[in-house]
Amino acid sequence: MLRPVAGFYSAVDTRAQRATHYEDVTVDVQPDPERYLIQNWIISFANGKGAYVKENTAARSSNWHAFRAPDQEWERTHYQRQSKIETMVQSVIANARRAGAPKTFDKVWTKILQAHLGAWKHAEFGLGTSLMQAQRYGYTQMINNATLTNSSYKLRLAQDITLYLAEIGMDIAGWDDELGKKHWLEDGVWQGTREAVETIMGTADYLEQYFAINIVFEPLVGELFRSGFLMQAAAANHDFITPPVISAAEADYERNLANTIDLIYLLANDDLHGEQNKKLFQGWVTKHAALADKAALGLQPIWSMPHSKPIAFTDVRAQSQERLARILGELGLKR
Repeated sequence: MLRPVAGFYSAVDTRAQRATHYEDVTVDVQPDPERYLIQNWIISFANGKGAYVKENTAARSSNWHAFRAPDQEWERTHYQRQSKIETMVQSVIANARRAGAPKTFDKVWTKILQAHLGAWKHAEFGLGTSLMQAQRYGYTQMINNATLTNSSYKLRLAQDITLYLAEIGMDIAGWDDELGKKHWLEDGVWQGTREAVETIMGTADYLEQYFAINIVFEPLVGELFRSGFLMQAAAANHDFITPPVISAAEADYERNLANTIDLIYLLANDDLHGEQNKKLFQGWVTKHAALADKAALGLQPIWSMPHSKPIAFTDVRAQSQERLARILGELGLKR
């Protein structure tokens, strides 16, 4: 019988003794002088540091190689999943356009999509870019795989939103493709989100970036806007296209969150460094939750904009706070 331990299986499970395909293509692919490179690093930088160093994060581990991503995703499976999502998204958009669906959108909702869904794609792009940078510094291939697939999902969504708005814009008179960028840069509603995203982008610790995005920003801002506004309000305003385009991002996040929780759980419960890591993570929560709260409150006016308002911002915000509390509770952390 399987005994789950923070997303892993205990040693008593005989099946866990046989490497999975995922493990075959990730474990020890990234070199480590402490394991196999008895001659030390094959390649090092001019300052004498090797290609990968543990000091790239303030977190510490007695065994960086212990982590296994719960989604078991590697190059082939990642491309397959991304391809299926893209096929679905493009099919939804093409079928909706053939049926003339964009022309039936509520006129105010059309402006909201241009201005605010158009702004949100910049948040997704910023987070994806941050994760692309972060994956370079992880100490093992398992950590870097999880970070890079996370980046790929974010960048794919930013691209999906861009293409989606451009395509429906061809069917709607007076459509402005530049309105989203203008709101992202100038609208006060979005400046808290910009600050939160740009703070993550400017963070030097790769693990802090990964933690801040999935543990803090996503439940407090990402899900709040995607699920709590776009997917709730779209149908009530005659838009049945936006929800399926956005829905893939929520499935992406569940995978990314599971990966992040397992990694952070391992570090928070490390026999040698667990207490030190918990203090570090608690500091990250304090720092990034304050920025995410500011971002979320800044977005509140958007909930009042549509003609049909099926859900109140206060209700969605309460759900996001509960979501964060559950995530932190799994890790032994708090607000």
